[in-house]
Amino acid sequence: MQLIDKYSRRFQYLRLSITELCNFKCQYCLPDGYHPNRDHKFLSINEIDNVVAAFTELGVHKVRLTGGEPTLRRDFIDILALLSSYPTIKVRAVTTNGSRLVKNIDQWQAAGLNAINISIDSLSPHVFKMITGQDKLFELLRGVDRTLELGIKRVKINTVLMKNSNDNLVDYLAWIKDRAIDLRFIELMETGEDRTLFDRYHLSGSKIEKQLIEQGWQLQQKEQLAGPAKLYIHEDYQGKIGLIMPYSKDFCQNCNRLRISSIGKLHYCLFGDAAVDLRELLAAPTLREALKARILSSLSIKPEKHLLHDHNVGITENLSYIGG
Repeated sequence: MQLIDKYSRRFQYLRLSITELCNFKCQYCLPDGYHPNRDHKFLSINEIDNVVAAFTELGVHKVRLTGGEPTLRRDFIDILALLSSYPTIKVRAVTTNGSRLVKNIDQWQAAGLNAINISIDSLSPHVFKMITGQDKLFELLRGVDRTLELGIKRVKINTVLMKNSNDNLVDYLAWIKDRAIDLRFIELMETGEDRTLFDRYHLSGSKIEKQLIEQGWQLQQKEQLAGPAKLYIHEDYQGKIGLIMPYSKDFCQNCNRLRISSIGKLHYCLFGDAAVDLRELLAAPTLREALKARILSSLSIKPEKHLLHDHNVGITENLSYIGG
């Protein structure tokens, strides 16, 4: 059995949110900080085990832990070790704001982490604090360098593009010249809670792409389990630059990921208008066949594409709920 939808897209990549909790106040996600939802009981490690087991049996080879801020979970290392116990999971990744990176990256690697995305929305301390609400830029940069020292090969930096705030390439290019990282610019996406912010700060990634091409950067072919970024390389730079442009033509054509929320709902699109509740089937391994059957039967609801161009953001109020 494999996860293939009616548009012949194959899904080998699972984004698994393990908490909505976050300790940053990013303008484009939780500008007022995280406010607990008492109705939301996050997945237990046993439920996570059953999710991962089902999806690996359906052909998933890459699992990314997301949030909120996933590293805030007390059992985060145990969850990493759980992923490592599945030999068919080739990529065991996390997306983090980096607040615990310096102190914990050694332990995370020892537990099996082999890929990491770190959110750094500016290399200017002032702008970084303005966007995230935190004065931790230099701490994050030390964490990035420590990650590289450990030899983790899949190191990516996520930067959400915001017009007239962090869209100057000069500092970024100098930083990645001698660092083997993928710097990924992500277009600001509209959600239910940030329409005003979107109108003010949205910038097309095509502006950055044009500058890269003019400076001799070349488009690189994607790897099999890669995400949606268009990746550019340059012979004078160790680092690479990726562009995630959800408003570009045919962005959804090669979608290869599914999402599980921190409360056990299967989302087929970050901006979809429906989700399938799996929680009742996560209680025990004996429910595995029923769980896989529900996943497969509901795959038909995955839309061909999002409707962001029509300002239809589906049920996504903010990105911490599903994990971005």
